[in-house]
Amino acid sequence: MELDKLDQISAKAFEGFIVRKDLLEHFRKTYPVPTYVIEFLLGRYCATTDEDEIAEGLEIVKRQLQDRTVRPGEEEYFKSKAREKGSIKIIDIITAKLDTVTDSYVATLPSLQLNKVRISPEIVNANDRMLTGGFYAEIELVYDAILAQENGGRPFGVLNLRPIQLSQRDVLEILYKGREHFTLDEWKDFLIRSVGMEPSGLSEKAKNVLFVRMIPFVERNYNMIELGPRGTGKSHLYQQISPYSHLVSGGKATVAKMFVNNGPSAERGLVCKYDVVCFDEVSGVSFDQKDGVNIMKGYMESGEFSRGKEPIRASGGIVMVGNFDVDVEHQQRIGHLFGPLPPEMRDDTAFMDRIHSFVPGWDFPKLNKAYFTCHFGLVSDFLAECWTRLRDTSRISSVVARIDYGGALSGRDTTAVNKTLNGLLKLMQPNPELPISNELLEWAVKISLEYRRRVKEQQKRIGSAEFRNTHFSYRIGDEGVETFVTTPEIHSENTISEDPLPPGQIWALNAGGQEETTGLYKIEINVGPGSGVKILNKPAPPQFQECVRYAEQNLYSKAKELVGDREPRSNEFSIQLRAFDASKSGNGMGMAVLMAMCSSLLERSTKGGLVIIGQLNLGGSLDLVYNAVNLAEIAVEKGATTLLVPLNARKQLNDLSDEMITKINIQYYTDLKDCLIKALLD
Repeated sequence: MELDKLDQISAKAFEGFIVRKDLLEHFRKTYPVPTYVIEFLLGRYCATTDEDEIAEGLEIVKRQLQDRTVRPGEEEYFKSKAREKGSIKIIDIITAKLDTVTDSYVATLPSLQLNKVRISPEIVNANDRMLTGGFYAEIELVYDAILAQENGGRPFGVLNLRPIQLSQRDVLEILYKGREHFTLDEWKDFLIRSVGMEPSGLSEKAKNVLFVRMIPFVERNYNMIELGPRGTGKSHLYQQISPYSHLVSGGKATVAKMFVNNGPSAERGLVCKYDVVCFDEVSGVSFDQKDGVNIMKGYMESGEFSRGKEPIRASGGIVMVGNFDVDVEHQQRIGHLFGPLPPEMRDDTAFMDRIHSFVPGWDFPKLNKAYFTCHFGLVSDFLAECWTRLRDTSRISSVVARIDYGGALSGRDTTAVNKTLNGLLKLMQPNPELPISNELLEWAVKISLEYRRRVKEQQKRIGSAEFRNTHFSYRIGDEGVETFVTTPEIHSENTISEDPLPPGQIWALNAGGQEETTGLYKIEINVGPGSGVKILNKPAPPQFQECVRYAEQNLYSKAKELVGDREPRSNEFSIQLRAFDASKSGNGMGMAVLMAMCSSLLERSTKGGLVIIGQLNLGGSLDLVYNAVNLAEIAVEKGATTLLVPLNARKQLNDLSDEMITKINIQYYTDLKDCLIKALLD
């Protein structure tokens, strides 16, 4: 392996707490234990950049795994060794239960197929997670020949055990100091390497998916769902990286195991013992009791549950992962994205409201060898310990005053968005003493809004009127521009969406003519210091250049009327024309260009679902529209909900069919200012 810049930074920042992630490949498929167990040993013996020390450490790890892990078929061999030597050390998952017949605890060691192993109450009380899902540990197992000869005797016993997790108290101080060596982008890549992936092979969207998968580990009571194609590693993080998460395979769960046992033991369930409880294959999620889903729904809302006794608080997050059998666009056509859930959850908008984020698993690639890293990352048990300690910290209070969310967010939406935001900020800048930059804040806010909006869009699809406003937006700082956040899968790139467009962007239809068909265009304008107009299209279509010239002259001559005290001559407008059909000339779109220039100068968004028709001349008057009915029909076909058209087209549009009239809101404008008022978002 060639050490790159990130390896050198991480070796300096986290000496003794990093491990080369490709070393796992020596053991991943050979031994029947999760990744974090192997990394626990690798971190102990191979946390160095020295090749000779790594080679020596690998031999020790290999020897320990060979001597202490029980592979299928070796059960009797290990039992025999325990009898002959009196005791052996093994690495296994250990669970325990109370045997009320003998009033004693018995442990289960699945790899040895032993389920009545003696264990002292002191060990059980010190490690009570073994009473729910169990955990991996280094176990010293003893054999007592005298007990073996008794009727019903239990010869095997646990003498002592060491949970496979880090117990160091100052992990967060180490994390804070180490983080200071990295830039934000370097830290993002290092986090991705720490969970075994190689960032260079992942898109920005895929990286974001991975970061949101990490949030339940650092944020209390965080509920999320991820659906996507098979083989994208949806459950990998929850099964392999941390001893603080528990995977419920197959989706089957009992209320007693999940929440609390109403029996004499009153034993607390998984959500009390683990930071994250993940349901794999969510389509099969079911409880042994009818009220199971309702108890879970109540717990997801408040972090509390009650089964006839006093309320119990817990902080375990609920994660649901599952597979899509169809592609996203098809799923959107035939129903909604919660379709793969079980029937009792599928169409329940109250259940959906408790989901803080819907992770787009389709944005993550199917995993193959190329996506796994061979570079340094944090040792999994150190990372897991840092994450669980970060649950006690918060970053949201330091940034909430800087963010202004739009009016579309309900109270639950704001709570969900803030939980996602808090998790992302803790992952990226864990030290509460250090400030959060605007760049990091905006990145995190966009993801938080998009992933929550995906939930809201599905509620809207089910038909609930209370969820109809899904236009999520935000503004950062007093001077910030309102920015709308969309979910990319809702509409295709070449159709008009209902979301308001950022300042300087507008949809337009050209008038068409004898030699050219009508087509859909998007005009995008950025404004900056300087003067004049720059068209970014190379070569710029001559007819579009003429439209821009007309728009520019009208803006200068009517600046007071259109943009008030803003001075257009002291700004440079960078204009890009994007064509979505065969029509490429941009002919006859002067009004749309002018509206986009005003919008960018005023820093005001334009209305969603809006398309503009109209050509200006140098004097500011409007050319006649000759094919208004055809243009209205194309606007509907392209997804527009509002058509902004000159008043001179009104008589023609009386001939529009009844069906078309019901599908689009036609608004007429009389002059430039009237058009601007109707185009800008209120």
